[in-house]
Amino acid sequence: MSAPAPQIRSLYRRILRELPLPQPASTIPTRTAHHKLSSPSTLQQRIRATIANPPTSSASQIHTAEQFAQYVAAQRTYITLIERYNPGMGMSEEERVRLSARRVGMDLPVEYESEGSGGKE
Repeated sequence: MSAPAPQIRSLYRRILRELPLPQPASTIPTRTAHHKLSSPSTLQQRIRATIANPPTSSASQIHTAEQFAQYVAAQRTYITLIERYNPGMGMSEEERVRLSARRVGMDLPVEYESEGSGGKE
């Protein structure tokens, strides 16, 4: 017994919505289906091939795909929360210390640069 085509199509779209977009170097990413489908990643191609040609046990495969969609959505939410509540995660130690000092109203002193910086003042 196979699942109806609209259910499979809906599941495929849910999975595509949850996948991250490739980050172009010069442009701001947009979440459009045209961008995702015009240059699909290897993962997107594999998901489409699996959904387009389901094996005989398609009910278990659909259940697995639904679990995958839920997992990817949970991972996206988790990463969003980690970034929101740990804003200094991507900073260097030096930058983190400087911002912590600024938070309590202090400015760090300018560090002395060694003789390799030119030495002329």
